[in-house]
Amino acid sequence: MPHGRIMADTATRPREIVHANAAQISYPPCAVVIFGGAGDLSHRKLLPALYNLSIDGELPDKLAIVGFSMEELTDDSYREFARSGIKQFSRRQLDDEHWRNFAAKLRYQRGNFGEQRDFTALSKRLVDLDLEAGCSGNRVFYFAIPPQFIDAACEGLSGAAMVQPIDGGKPFTRVVVEKPVGHDLQSASEINQRLARHFDESQTFRIDHYLGKETVENLMVLRFANTIFEPTWNAKYIDHVQITVAEEEGVGTRAGYYDKAGALRDMVQSHLLQVLCMVSSEAPRTTDADAIRDTKLDLLKSLRPFSSDDIEKCVVRGQYAEGLVGGRPAKAYRAEDHIAPDSNTETFVALRAWVDNWRWAGVPFYLRTGKRMPKRASEIAIVCKPVPRILYNALPGAPLPANMYVMRIQPDEGLGVHIVTKAPGAQRKLTQVQVDFHYTTASPEAYETLLRDAILGDPTLFMRRDTVEAAWQFVQPILDAWSEAPSEPAPYASGSWGPLEAALMIAADGRSWRTF
Repeated sequence: MPHGRIMADTATRPREIVHANAAQISYPPCAVVIFGGAGDLSHRKLLPALYNLSIDGELPDKLAIVGFSMEELTDDSYREFARSGIKQFSRRQLDDEHWRNFAAKLRYQRGNFGEQRDFTALSKRLVDLDLEAGCSGNRVFYFAIPPQFIDAACEGLSGAAMVQPIDGGKPFTRVVVEKPVGHDLQSASEINQRLARHFDESQTFRIDHYLGKETVENLMVLRFANTIFEPTWNAKYIDHVQITVAEEEGVGTRAGYYDKAGALRDMVQSHLLQVLCMVSSEAPRTTDADAIRDTKLDLLKSLRPFSSDDIEKCVVRGQYAEGLVGGRPAKAYRAEDHIAPDSNTETFVALRAWVDNWRWAGVPFYLRTGKRMPKRASEIAIVCKPVPRILYNALPGAPLPANMYVMRIQPDEGLGVHIVTKAPGAQRKLTQVQVDFHYTTASPEAYETLLRDAILGDPTLFMRRDTVEAAWQFVQPILDAWSEAPSEPAPYASGSWGPLEAALMIAADGRSWRTF
């Protein structure tokens, strides 16, 4: 069937609407301390994000950024490290004037997580920066470190008296924790317990960068600020939902981590389940952080637990073999550097989930994610039920395509609404068209949004302890089944949409995966 397209974009909006509760943002003075400040995450994401926030005027005027790591660096050599990361990975080009202003905020403190004296030296440096940069004793500690170092970092901070108790009259202390929070339910609970020994839950910001993406953040607005969507956002009108996160690249430089984690831990437990919550949760009482996070927790607790039979029928795991991606040869996962030749780690997962509540009863949610797919693309497809087989849908051999809402998370962020209309001409020929909204300007990177919110103390887009553990509780039966009955993941050619078994799983329900 021919496919027409109607384009709309942000440039066509007649005016911007400011929410009634919005106010001029006041950024508190503070020091941002990045543990692992000379690592890859800092180089590729955190320092470029802070640089872009600086250009946008979304950082405190009184600010110090301190990298804390084991590498032998000085303040000047750390600035060169930051400059190279910004030049290579920033969404904006490096500008000399902006760079000079930003570089003046950068410092470096060498330290070992196992040496209390290094934390004492860091504390003294921060006190000096309070006087020099006017940070007022406020601290944001960013743990860009592997989970096994979290306990030592917490002990070091507490031992050097750098964790302030919750008190409205005292400087604030916040800690930002990178995913993964654990590798299963038990380890996640243990990490959370360690954090809780030193930090109040209100001081703890567990980061999932997917929640900072503009389209994901906009889902709540789309659903609850528009009357045309919410009345049909339920089992009466929705046939099924597909959530896809496809990655074109392979394991790359993350082999050491990825081979121990796999796609289920790396993507499903965190990113995909969080997106599922944004798509399907109930309307929160207010836009306050805990009200929004309460609705996510309710949704996770409404997910139907997997039985052993369910896992066999509803969960597919795969591993990429050699093939062609973008016309270029790609080697198999087991042939990648630092990957064992007999590794059974999954690089692809597809599953069928059910939300057992009044809104979604009987509506399947199909989730899939994989590496070495044909293209990089993340989207949510809300597929409506077909119209009755009468009038324009009466022909038995040519059913009309279903209406659909498609939210693109990356790379082309936006929203498409698929509808059926009559093609121009004398014949009564129906065609599917797509009304498409897309952002005409580059959206802020997810880490920009999340770093800004951590400095402001807004936890809305961060994961609460109970939510993290509820997500692990949902995937734990799958991990247990794979551990108790090890088997090889289904192979799929690099450059394909995954193993045949994933297509058969959804085909058994009379449906098919979207390709794009």
